[in-house]
Amino acid sequence: MRYGALITLLALSGLVILALVRRQTGTEGFLVGLGLAVLPVPLLMAAFRWLDRVEPGPWRNLLFAFAWGACAAALIAIVANSFATRWIATSTADPSSADTLGATVIAPIVEESAKAAAVLLIFLFRRRDFTGIVDGVVIAGVTATGFAFTENILYLGTAFGTDQMSGGQGIASVTAATFFVRVIMSPFAHPLFTVLTGIGFGLAALSGDRQHLRRILFPLAGLLLAMGMHAFWNGSSTFGEYGFFAVYGAFMVPAFGLLTWLVVSTRQRELRTVRAELPAYTAAGWLTPAEPYALGSMRARRLAREYARRHLGRQAARTVAQYEAYATSLAFLRHRGNRGRAGADFVLREQQLLHELWRRRETAQPALDHAARMTAPPMRMAAPPWPAHGPVHGPVHGVYGAQPHPVHPVHPVHPAQGRYAPPPGPYGSQQGSYGPYNPYRTQP
Repeated sequence: MRYGALITLLALSGLVILALVRRQTGTEGFLVGLGLAVLPVPLLMAAFRWLDRVEPGPWRNLLFAFAWGACAAALIAIVANSFATRWIATSTADPSSADTLGATVIAPIVEESAKAAAVLLIFLFRRRDFTGIVDGVVIAGVTATGFAFTENILYLGTAFGTDQMSGGQGIASVTAATFFVRVIMSPFAHPLFTVLTGIGFGLAALSGDRQHLRRILFPLAGLLLAMGMHAFWNGSSTFGEYGFFAVYGAFMVPAFGLLTWLVVSTRQRELRTVRAELPAYTAAGWLTPAEPYALGSMRARRLAREYARRHLGRQAARTVAQYEAYATSLAFLRHRGNRGRAGADFVLREQQLLHELWRRRETAQPALDHAARMTAPPMRMAAPPWPAHGPVHGPVHGVYGAQPHPVHPVHPVHPAQGRYAPPPGPYGSQQGSYGPYNPYRTQP
C-alpha cells in the first residue's frame, strides 16, 4: 500500500505538472523545451552515479529521487511560488517588487524544502541504504537534477514562445540566451544547492543513534545553507549589469570546485575504509588475503568484473559487482560498529552480508585475486648479503629481491564445517588457471 500510494502520488504530480507547463508554454514550446532540457540530464546522472560507485545505492532510490524532483517538488514550487508572488503583489505598496522578492526569498525556501523532502524520505524509510555523505550527495543531486529538468522545460518553452510572438523563426535570441545560461553555464546550479542539504543528512547518518541533537541540527544547517546559496544566486541579477557574471565567477564556480573536491576526497576515504576493515574477515576465513586490497581499488574492481565477463559472461560480471557492493557494505557496517554507531541489528546485518558474499564467492574470489595481482605495485627489495639456500622453505629470489615463498589462496568453506579447503573455482583450478597466489606478484 505504501509503494502504491507513493507511485500514485508521483504519477498524479507528473500529470498535473505536465498540464501546467504545457498550458504556459504551448505544445510547440513544450516540445522545444523538453528537447533542450534533457541534454544535461544524462551527464549529471552519470556524474552522480560515478560518485556512488564505491557502494552503489539501489536504482529504485535514484528513480524515486529523480521523479520526486521532476514531479512532486516542481509542482509544489510552481504552485507555492505563484501564490506567494500574487500575495506579495496585492499586499504591498510596491507591486513591482513582487517578482524580486519571490525570486530571492520565497523561491529558495519553497524549492529547497520541496527537494529536501525526497532526501528526508529516503533517510527515514531507506536508512540501510543511507550510510554517509556520499549517499546524501548522490540522492540530493539526483533530486535536484529532476527538478532542474522540469524547470528548464518551463523556462526554455516560455522563451521559445516569446521568440515566436516577436516574429522570430525557430530558436531565436531569447531561447538561445536562456539555453546558454541555464544549460551551458549553470546546469550544476540546482544540484549544487541541494547537495548542501544532502551533506547535512549524510553527517546525520554518520552520527550515533543517541546523538539526537546532531541528527536534527546537521540537516537543518545544510538546508539553511542551500537556501542561502540559492537566494544569493537568484539575487545576482539585482547586483547591476554584470552582477550575474560576478557571482558566477567569484562564488558559484569556486563553490562547485570546493564541493567537488570534498565529495571526491570522501569517496577516496571510503575506499581506504574498505581496505582497512575487511582484513578482519580475511583472518576469519571469509575472504581471501588479496580481496581487501582489490576491493579498496576502483581499478581492481573494474578488472575483476572484466575478467569474470571474459571467462564466464555478463551474468558472472554482475555477480562480481554484487559481491563488491556487499563487501563494501560489510566494511562500512564494521566501521560504524567500531565507532559505536551501529544499530541494534548489527549482528543480523553482518550475518546477512556474509551470507550474500558466501553465495557468490566461487565466481567473485578468483576474479578479485586476479585483479589484485594485476594492480599490486611492484615491491623492490634489496638482496640480502647472504647467499640463497634451500629452494622450498627458504626465501625465493627474483627480480625484486628476496620474497616470501608463495602460498596457495585460502578459499574457506563455511565456518560451521570447521575446516578450510582450496576448491577449484569456475575459472579452473587455482594452480592451473593462473598459478599460486602471491599478493605481491604483478605478472599474470
